[in-house]
Amino acid sequence: MRAGGTGDEPVRDEPVPDGGHGPGGGTDAGTDAGTGGGHGPAAGGAGDVPDQAYLALERELAVFLRRARASSGEMAREVHPELEPAAYGLLVRLDEAGGQRATELAGYFGVGKGTMSRQLRALEELGLIAREPDPADGRASLVRLTDEGRDRFRRVRDARRARYVRKLAGWDRAEVAELARLLHQLNTGSDGRDPGGTARP
Repeated sequence: MRAGGTGDEPVRDEPVPDGGHGPGGGTDAGTDAGTGGGHGPAAGGAGDVPDQAYLALERELAVFLRRARASSGEMAREVHPELEPAAYGLLVRLDEAGGQRATELAGYFGVGKGTMSRQLRALEELGLIAREPDPADGRASLVRLTDEGRDRFRRVRDARRARYVRKLAGWDRAEVAELARLLHQLNTGSDGRDPGGTARP
Protein backbone atom coordinates (compact mmCIF):
# COMPACT_ATOMS: atom_id res chain seq x y z
CA MET A 1 0.00 0.00 0.00
CA ARG A 2 1.46 3.37 -0.95
CA ALA A 3 2.33 5.91 1.67
CA GLY A 4 -0.08 8.83 1.49
CA GLY A 5 -2.78 10.59 3.42
CA THR A 6 -4.71 8.65 6.02
CA GLY A 7 -8.33 8.56 5.69
CA ASP A 8 -14.25 7.63 11.60
CA GLU A 9 -14.21 6.31 14.42
CA PRO A 10 -13.21 4.04 13.15
CA VAL A 11 -13.49 1.49 10.31
CA ARG A 12 -15.71 3.14 13.11
CA ASP A 13 -16.31 6.69 12.14
CA GLU A 14 -13.83 7.84 14.67
CA PRO A 15 -12.03 11.02 13.52
CA VAL A 16 -9.21 10.48 11.06
CA PRO A 17 -6.51 13.15 10.84
CA ASP A 18 -6.21 15.25 7.72
CA GLY A 19 -3.03 15.04 5.70
CA GLY A 20 -1.41 12.28 7.77
CA HIS A 21 1.34 10.03 6.54
CA GLY A 22 0.80 6.41 5.58
CA PRO A 23 2.37 3.53 7.46
CA GLY A 24 5.69 4.03 5.71
CA GLY A 25 5.59 7.83 5.46
CA GLY A 26 7.69 10.45 7.18
CA THR A 27 7.22 12.40 10.36
CA ASP A 28 6.08 15.90 11.15
CA ALA A 29 7.62 18.60 13.28
CA GLY A 30 8.31 17.55 16.85
CA THR A 31 8.48 13.84 16.10
CA ASP A 32 11.82 12.21 15.45
CA ALA A 33 13.34 8.79 15.19
CA GLY A 34 13.95 8.65 18.92
CA THR A 35 10.31 8.86 19.95
CA GLY A 36 9.61 6.35 22.65
CA GLY A 37 13.09 4.88 22.58
CA GLY A 38 11.98 1.76 20.72
CA HIS A 39 9.78 0.28 23.41
CA GLY A 40 7.48 -2.55 22.47
CA PRO A 41 7.47 -6.32 22.24
CA ALA A 42 9.91 -6.41 19.35
CA ALA A 43 11.84 -3.22 20.04
CA GLY A 44 14.96 -5.01 21.23
CA GLY A 45 17.01 -7.28 19.02
CA ALA A 46 20.54 -8.51 18.90
CA GLY A 47 22.68 -6.08 20.88
CA ASP A 48 19.54 -4.10 21.81
CA VAL A 49 19.32 -2.56 18.34
CA PRO A 50 15.78 -1.16 17.96
CA ASP A 51 13.56 -2.80 15.36
CA GLN A 52 13.18 -0.09 12.71
CA ALA A 53 9.76 -1.36 11.65
CA TYR A 54 8.37 -0.82 15.16
CA LEU A 55 10.08 2.56 15.49
CA ALA A 56 8.50 3.65 12.20
CA LEU A 57 5.10 2.41 13.39
CA GLU A 58 5.48 4.30 16.66
CA ARG A 59 6.39 7.51 14.85
CA GLU A 60 3.47 7.31 12.44
CA LEU A 61 0.97 6.46 15.19
CA ALA A 62 2.21 9.45 17.22
CA VAL A 63 1.57 11.74 14.23
CA PHE A 64 -1.79 10.07 13.53
CA LEU A 65 -3.03 10.38 17.11
CA ARG A 66 -1.90 13.98 17.49
CA ARG A 67 -3.71 14.98 14.30
CA ALA A 68 -6.74 12.90 15.28
CA ARG A 69 -7.07 14.86 18.52
CA ALA A 70 -6.88 18.15 16.61
CA SER A 71 -9.39 16.89 14.04
CA SER A 72 -11.76 15.74 16.79
CA GLY A 73 -11.71 19.25 18.26
CA GLU A 74 -12.52 20.79 14.88
CA MET A 75 -15.42 18.43 14.29
CA ALA A 76 -16.79 19.00 17.79
CA ARG A 77 -16.82 22.77 17.23
CA GLU A 78 -18.55 22.28 13.88
CA VAL A 79 -21.33 20.35 15.63
CA HIS A 80 -21.63 23.05 18.30
CA PRO A 81 -19.23 25.86 19.24
CA GLU A 82 -19.39 24.88 22.92
CA LEU A 83 -18.86 21.14 22.41
CA GLU A 84 -15.74 19.63 23.97
CA PRO A 85 -13.47 17.59 21.64
CA ALA A 86 -13.94 14.39 23.68
CA ALA A 87 -17.70 14.62 23.29
CA TYR A 88 -17.59 14.05 19.53
CA GLY A 89 -16.84 10.36 20.10
CA LEU A 90 -19.94 10.11 22.27
CA LEU A 91 -22.06 11.41 19.42
CA VAL A 92 -20.47 8.85 17.09
CA ARG A 93 -21.26 6.02 19.50
CA LEU A 94 -24.85 7.11 20.12
CA ASP A 95 -25.51 7.49 16.41
CA GLU A 96 -24.12 4.01 15.75
CA ALA A 97 -25.54 2.10 18.71
CA GLY A 98 -28.71 3.97 19.60
CA GLY A 99 -29.78 4.45 23.21
CA GLN A 100 -27.13 3.53 25.77
CA ARG A 101 -26.86 3.55 29.53
CA ALA A 102 -24.29 5.93 30.97
CA THR A 103 -22.48 2.96 32.52
CA GLU A 104 -22.28 1.26 29.12
CA LEU A 105 -20.78 4.40 27.58
CA ALA A 106 -18.27 4.72 30.42
CA GLY A 107 -17.18 1.12 29.92
CA TYR A 108 -16.98 1.49 26.15
CA PHE A 109 -14.72 4.53 26.36
CA GLY A 110 -12.79 3.32 29.39
CA VAL A 111 -13.54 6.34 31.58
CA GLY A 112 -14.97 6.72 35.06
CA LYS A 113 -18.65 7.21 35.78
CA GLY A 114 -18.01 10.74 37.05
CA THR A 115 -16.25 11.75 33.83
CA MET A 116 -19.01 10.28 31.72
CA SER A 117 -21.73 11.96 33.78
CA ARG A 118 -20.05 15.34 33.31
CA GLN A 119 -19.76 14.89 29.54
CA LEU A 120 -23.35 13.71 29.20
CA ARG A 121 -24.61 16.60 31.32
CA ALA A 122 -22.83 19.07 29.00
CA LEU A 123 -24.35 17.42 25.91
CA GLU A 124 -27.79 17.46 27.52
CA GLU A 125 -27.50 21.17 28.33
CA LEU A 126 -26.67 21.85 24.67
CA GLY A 127 -29.81 19.96 23.60
CA LEU A 128 -27.84 17.29 21.72
CA ILE A 129 -28.88 14.30 23.85
CA ALA A 130 -31.86 13.34 26.01
CA ARG A 131 -32.59 10.64 28.56
CA GLU A 132 -35.50 8.23 28.47
CA PRO A 133 -36.57 5.29 30.66
CA ASP A 134 -34.86 2.01 29.88
CA PRO A 135 -37.64 -0.39 28.84
CA ALA A 136 -35.58 -3.27 30.21
CA ASP A 137 -35.20 -1.67 33.65
CA GLY A 138 -37.49 1.10 34.85
CA ARG A 139 -34.90 2.20 37.42
CA ALA A 140 -32.36 3.03 34.70
CA SER A 141 -32.35 5.46 31.81
CA LEU A 142 -30.99 5.43 28.28
CA VAL A 143 -29.10 8.26 26.66
CA ARG A 144 -30.02 8.99 23.05
CA LEU A 145 -29.39 11.69 20.45
CA THR A 146 -32.08 14.30 20.06
CA ASP A 147 -33.29 15.08 16.55
CA GLU A 148 -31.18 18.25 16.62
CA GLY A 149 -28.16 16.37 17.91
CA ARG A 150 -28.43 13.74 15.18
CA ASP A 151 -28.91 16.34 12.44
CA ARG A 152 -25.95 18.43 13.59
CA PHE A 153 -23.69 15.39 13.97
CA ARG A 154 -24.56 13.83 10.62
CA ARG A 155 -24.04 17.07 8.71
CA VAL A 156 -20.50 17.32 10.12
CA ARG A 157 -19.80 13.61 9.63
CA ASP A 158 -20.96 13.59 6.02
CA ALA A 159 -18.99 16.71 5.13
CA ARG A 160 -15.83 15.30 6.72
CA ARG A 161 -16.22 11.94 5.00
CA ALA A 162 -16.52 13.72 1.66
CA ARG A 163 -13.15 15.36 2.40
CA TYR A 164 -11.60 11.97 3.15
CA VAL A 165 -12.87 10.66 -0.17
CA ARG A 166 -11.19 13.56 -1.96
CA LYS A 167 -7.93 13.13 -0.04
CA LEU A 168 -7.81 9.42 -0.87
CA ALA A 169 -8.88 9.84 -4.48
CA GLY A 170 -5.47 8.58 -5.64
CA TRP A 171 -5.74 5.36 -3.63
CA ASP A 172 -7.15 2.16 -5.07
CA ARG A 173 -10.35 1.03 -3.33
CA ALA A 174 -8.49 -2.14 -2.34
CA GLU A 175 -5.89 -0.02 -0.54
CA VAL A 176 -8.57 1.84 1.39
CA ALA A 177 -10.18 -1.47 2.36
CA GLU A 178 -6.82 -2.88 3.43
CA LEU A 179 -6.08 0.16 5.59
CA ALA A 180 -9.49 -0.24 7.26
CA ARG A 181 -8.81 -3.94 7.81
CA LEU A 182 -5.42 -3.32 9.37
CA LEU A 183 -6.74 -0.57 11.66
CA HIS A 184 -9.58 -2.87 12.71
CA GLN A 185 -7.03 -5.59 13.46
CA LEU A 186 -4.95 -3.15 15.51
CA ASN A 187 -8.00 -1.92 17.45
CA THR A 188 -9.21 -5.45 18.11
CA GLY A 189 -5.84 -6.77 19.21
CA SER A 190 -4.96 -3.88 21.49
CA ASP A 191 -7.20 -4.79 24.43
CA GLY A 192 -8.90 -8.08 23.61
CA ARG A 193 -12.12 -6.37 22.52
CA ASP A 194 -13.50 -5.55 19.14
CA PRO A 195 -14.14 -1.88 18.25
CA GLY A 196 -17.76 -2.30 19.23
CA GLY A 197 -16.72 -2.99 22.81
CA THR A 198 -17.50 -6.72 22.77
CA ALA A 199 -14.99 -9.03 24.38
CA ARG A 200 -13.40 -11.47 21.98
CA PRO A 201 -13.58 -15.20 22.79
